[in-house]
Amino acid sequence: MIFRLLTILTLAPVFCLSACGPKPDNTAASASEPDAAGKVVADAVALPRTPSPDGARVFFISPADGDTVSNPIHIEFGIEGMSVVKAGDKQPDSGHHHLLIDTAVPDPGAPVPADAHHVHFGDGSTATDITLDPGQRTLRLLLADYLHIPHDPPVVSDPITITVE
Repeated sequence: MIFRLLTILTLAPVFCLSACGPKPDNTAASASEPDAAGKVVADAVALPRTPSPDGARVFFISPADGDTVSNPIHIEFGIEGMSVVKAGDKQPDSGHHHLLIDTAVPDPGAPVPADAHHVHFGDGSTATDITLDPGQRTLRLLLADYLHIPHDPPVVSDPITITVE
């Protein structure tokens, strides 16, 4: 009984105060309302983008475009005009590599996804040995800042296509 009374006395002011607030704008979907497809819509949040210096670029040292390779594949990353640091290390003109495998460049205004198509090298690595399924594979490098967000403008390599035997 005392617990019920305390609960009512605690929640009553919250409900009264929330009723006194401004009425929501019903002209746009809110984070709690589903869109036409039934998915909950989240309000867009602009994440900070770190500027990249003019002329900065990333590229593959190896393998080369058109190479035929076998597993494990040794991949070396090159960079010019910036430095490689660990994720979370906020240094000017720096970032860490992401290897994109058989996928397009992700949204530059959001952190790079972490999945089988977006391999993160937040430890500051500039080379790796990976195993890929046989067949043609398209690879691309993307540099991201200390928050895993691509720079502005993005520092991204030209794609290379390799054949894995």
